Amino acid sequence: MSAIKALVLRSAGTNCDQESAHALRLAGAETTVAHINQLMHEAQDLNAYKILVIPGGFSYGDDIAAGKILANELRFKLGEKLSAFIKNGRRVIGICNGFQVLVKTGFLPGFEDGKPVQNVTLAHNDSGRFQCHWVQMKREKSACRWLNETESAWDLPMAHGEGKFMAQDAALLEQLEGKNQVVFRYAGKNPNGSQNAIAGLCNEAGNVVGLMPHPERHVSFHQHPEWTRRARSKNDPVGLQFFKAAVQNWN
Repeated sequence: MSAIKALVLRSAGTNCDQESAHALRLAGAETTVAHINQLMHEAQDLNAYKILVIPGGFSYGDDIAAGKILANELRFKLGEKLSAFIKNGRRVIGICNGFQVLVKTGFLPGFEDGKPVQNVTLAHNDSGRFQCHWVQMKREKSACRWLNETESAWDLPMAHGEGKFMAQDAALLEQLEGKNQVVFRYAGKNPNGSQNAIAGLCNEAGNVVGLMPHPERHVSFHQHPEWTRRARSKNDPVGLQFFKAAVQNWN
């Protein structure tokens, strides 16, 4: 059986592309890193891949708003191709800036009347500053079924200034909860003030997922800041569990 092919998309300002590619390769994916211009000028064919990852960083310097310029490029220059990719059941993962991009394209939390419409955002943290530290999360049983067999307690690092999840109204927030589209929730302290402590979200089909903390930064036991004081688990670190689930769970 041939390896699952994954594409990691970068632009000016992206800085987590190589870490994300490394995590995908550890998970068994045949992985390519490509600049968005290669997709726009058809030097890369999106349909050749089963997984698209939009990694963290500061695409285009987060000018205007975090992820907004890259979101506009994806929506207005590659929107039809990306919509078809999603509707065909391929997986799209947005991490940190990638999550910001996906909500600003409207591909998360999903389509309205067949079109991507932005109805949620990731606003400035309640602290009013950039925060870079480890957080605890709970992995919910969600519509993102390929993640549902991973551990429920997650430790991952966050690194963002605009990570406060907000829905346009209470009705939409209730709908997201009711349709099991919340994938991750902060456990204990809510570090940025997100509504319902939401740290990660998926679309109704479960094949598009975004999260603010960084799974690619916890694929090795030794990356955890408390690794010398913790008993080593027989399971993979949760970040590697995330990528293995994305690459291997296609049933």
